[in-house]
Amino acid sequence: MGDEDLVCQEYCPHKKVITTLKKKELSEDIIKLLAATFKVLGDPTRIKIIHALANQELCVCDISELLNISQSAISHQLRKLRDLNLVKYRKEGRIVYYSLDDYHIVQLFNQGLEHVLEERD
Repeated sequence: MGDEDLVCQEYCPHKKVITTLKKKELSEDIIKLLAATFKVLGDPTRIKIIHALANQELCVCDISELLNISQSAISHQLRKLRDLNLVKYRKEGRIVYYSLDDYHIVQLFNQGLEHVLEERD
């Protein structure tokens, strides 16, 4: 089936549907923030960090050792996640522990993972 077969053969927008959906449109600020969130999650290293943190709180050293990546590189990735409120941190003396910001991040990760695993079956 060619691409031309995958579009409407006749232009006939459904006005009621369009009107209803326009009332539910997201603001540009929200759209940009959501796109930025998905963009940040599009990096394999950050996915590995999210996966690790979905299991438990970890210090930067733990993440570095687990992923076999330097602490400075891990810190750089964590900053990107922190900037979008995907992870949070707490300091205990000279150790910095990271965890996922809230359960929404776990849900987002698990939904994506479930989708990918489902596609492989």
